[in-house]
Amino acid sequence: MSEAILFTNVRLFTGVDDALIEAGAVWVDGRYIRYAGRAADIGVLPDGLRRVDLNGQFVMPGMTESHAHISYTNNGPGDLDKTPVEQAMVWSIDNARLMLGSGFTSAISFGSVHRIDVYLRDAIDKGHIVGPRLCASGRDVGATSSNADLHPDYARPQMEGLGMLADGPWAVRKAVRTLRKNGANVVKLFLDGEGLSNHAPPGELTYTDEEVEAAISEAHARNMRVATHSRSAAAVKQAVKFGADFIGHANYLDAEAIDMLHRARDRLFVGPAIAWEVQFLANCESLGYSRQAARDRGYEREVEATVDAVKQLRAAGVRVLIGGDYGLNITPHGTYAKDLEYFVDLFGLSPAEALLCATRDGGAAVDPAGMLGTLEAGKYADLVIVDGNPLADIRILQDHSRITAVMKDGQLYRGLTRGHPYHASADDLAAPLPTVRANQRLAETVLAAE
Repeated sequence: MSEAILFTNVRLFTGVDDALIEAGAVWVDGRYIRYAGRAADIGVLPDGLRRVDLNGQFVMPGMTESHAHISYTNNGPGDLDKTPVEQAMVWSIDNARLMLGSGFTSAISFGSVHRIDVYLRDAIDKGHIVGPRLCASGRDVGATSSNADLHPDYARPQMEGLGMLADGPWAVRKAVRTLRKNGANVVKLFLDGEGLSNHAPPGELTYTDEEVEAAISEAHARNMRVATHSRSAAAVKQAVKFGADFIGHANYLDAEAIDMLHRARDRLFVGPAIAWEVQFLANCESLGYSRQAARDRGYEREVEATVDAVKQLRAAGVRVLIGGDYGLNITPHGTYAKDLEYFVDLFGLSPAEALLCATRDGGAAVDPAGMLGTLEAGKYADLVIVDGNPLADIRILQDHSRITAVMKDGQLYRGLTRGHPYHASADDLAAPLPTVRANQRLAETVLAAE
């Protein structure tokens, strides 16, 4: 079980706003935060409360990966459904551990290979493996000739890995019901396509309004949430019109789309997921495309359009989230914090603003009840302890060696990003054994290292 701990001598970023508290303290009691603020204001404390001096380290809320593909196995974009399910499941367990160890205590699944994310979520919740809080989706739902329709007709039958093809309102409803039956929380819906696709480019809507309405209304009736792949203004407007909860990409926006998003800003979230475009341009030749071919496919233009779109979204008060399309060979697992750098360097946010997107706003997206994303009394104890100040250099969070520990649900973890975090050396046998609680079998505790 988790215990009561008072962290003292911390530089505290609560995520409530962009302020940094230089002499802060955080009191964790079991799963919950009892206090987070100036140490001088904490008041009377109970006798025997365990105190840990963090020597000026930075403490912040846990982050949210809002466009998660935990079941992707660092393969190429054309090979997403070609990994055997058994192998993908084994690797996904490692990916979940790596995501938590990177400081991301929550994640919203934006498409799963097979039913892996559902089983990961349940195993994490039961304490069988370590990983983030996970809003789990199933396979992508898309129409014939959508971006979910990955294989040509001569290669049929369709491989049952990623795409779940459904045409017509009743077929779409059946797809949603199937996902619900198999335990998904989130429906991933393709509304338009991708620059690399010859049959489903951005801006070419792959579902009719009637089909989108059927999918979203069916999902909401079954207490599920809907994430859409919407690169174009037309696909964004379709998503907003029928009540999508999470909109991925939103690269090309017009005035009408911005106005619709502004009016719906209190109920939805947008994640630009810019990593794919940036890394495709940087690594296109390794994927078999020349730089000119990448330009011809529109990726330079897409990055420029996304920069403009994010500025408009923020001016309109729309919550913009960190995360997107990590788990490909050019955006490997463990590099999720690179998005923070993109938000600062490409989109022009300050480091504090980028952290708020990753913490406060990401937490609100995962949990509408408001228990995540900020360090406040009564909320879940999800936090990250960092050796360094991300407000001075946002890139620090990409260096796993600077993440001292991660706490999720009041439970502390260390060393999760090491290749083999459970290996011991002979030197370890000479050191005092740490106190390991039942649900910490797979992690060192930060307290043992003090």
